[in-house]
Amino acid sequence: MTEQGAQPTPEPAASEHVDVLVVGAGLSGIGAACRLSVEHPHRSVAVLEGRAASGGTWDLFRYPGIRSDSDMFTFGYRWRPWQGDRALADGPFILDYLRTVAREYDVDRLVRYRHRVVSAAWDSATARWTVEADHDGTPVTMTASFLWCCGGYYDTERGYTPDLPGLDQFAGPVVHPQHWPEDLDWTDQRVAVIGSGATAVTLLPALAEAAAHVTMVQRSPTYVVTVPARDPLARRLGWLPERVRYPIIRWKQILVAMLSFQLSRRWPDRARALIRSWTHRQLPDHVDVDTHFHPPYNPWDQRLCLVPDGDLYRVLRSGAASVATGTIETFTPSGLRLTSGEEIEADLVVTATGLVLKPFGGITLTVDGEKVDPGSSYAYKALMLSGVPNFAFTVGYTNASWTLKADLVADYVCRLLAHLDERGHREVRPVAGPDLRPTPFMPLSSGYIQRSAHLLPQQGDREPWLLRQNYLHDRRVIHRAPIDDGVLVFR
Repeated sequence: MTEQGAQPTPEPAASEHVDVLVVGAGLSGIGAACRLSVEHPHRSVAVLEGRAASGGTWDLFRYPGIRSDSDMFTFGYRWRPWQGDRALADGPFILDYLRTVAREYDVDRLVRYRHRVVSAAWDSATARWTVEADHDGTPVTMTASFLWCCGGYYDTERGYTPDLPGLDQFAGPVVHPQHWPEDLDWTDQRVAVIGSGATAVTLLPALAEAAAHVTMVQRSPTYVVTVPARDPLARRLGWLPERVRYPIIRWKQILVAMLSFQLSRRWPDRARALIRSWTHRQLPDHVDVDTHFHPPYNPWDQRLCLVPDGDLYRVLRSGAASVATGTIETFTPSGLRLTSGEEIEADLVVTATGLVLKPFGGITLTVDGEKVDPGSSYAYKALMLSGVPNFAFTVGYTNASWTLKADLVADYVCRLLAHLDERGHREVRPVAGPDLRPTPFMPLSSGYIQRSAHLLPQQGDREPWLLRQNYLHDRRVIHRAPIDDGVLVFR
């Protein structure tokens, strides 16, 4: 029986050729295929997806309460409105949205499921990529004129679990949210959630509905900001036609997010004080804000955690959940002990300890026989790699909705392909000058980024090698700037 979101996978002929090969059928890959079908209907397109169903993150993660950590009016595609007034949506709603869009644009037929791309080799003589994929243990070879990597940046097969002392002593089950068992029952159980990021903050109120008690055990605090679950402006403008209403709400969300980020960067002390004040008003008296919810770093040094209608604070006030801050000394058969001596009893441990980065899905890239080291490459407009021809990748924003950037990348790739057609070119590659100075690709201090920063490409110290994590600025640099800018070399 075919899983929902998956289609019967056609077997490609040996060395089948397509004009554009998209890797990944998640949010970025579906969006890419939809845009190509509209802007370049004459081009042959295929999408290779390593898993058995579409949806990417939103099909992979099944833990309780999974939801977006960006507002849905910018997380939805610009060209396909997110309907309703729900600001932070649950995972199943997002998955349904993505699959609905794929059906509407008839891109399901382009997806080859259970095709995990292993390597891609560019040959300048033929101006083609030769792509090797694994299809249920059988090697598959395809060629493409253009390769577009839309697989995100983390490893879908494993999450990150740090060295937790004495974990093998714990008598109960230990679960990572990336691989949540369907039959796991936490009813009337004492649950310890290790972590303080968006996943842990989401899990706490969801698990508290049935658990005896849930404790979030964090080494250090995170900024947690309450937002309305349903957007007030979207509710008030519900009478307007969608084509009018959606842009208004979307631009409101874009500008509010940008203003929040810029103010936090410019006046971090004021931003810290404001968030602390908001948090203090929502916490019960027995939870100390400075111990548990006042991080040592400035806002937007790491992503803020958004909670709809303050659901995290609600379960803390009710007593169904609690927070413990400190370093774990050791696990015990019945829970864990912090270095402070505090004992936390648990029947179930959830390690919400983060992701493992795997840029470009771990695909080995070679150009004319030379292996490409992404960590030594520069990112052109944060969507192409220096010295790598006919190749693009989609990685979203770290300080805003992923899809805002994904839409800009799709705009650019479609314009670039049209430019190649108009000028009769077969190859385009960005060439970095020798005087570029490297800057971080993702300027956040989050652990999952710092652990694998060496795997990510570098940005330069000036445009077009440097993007500013600013949507309005990037609209000019990516969406409107001329394609032939003197940095791209055409053949």
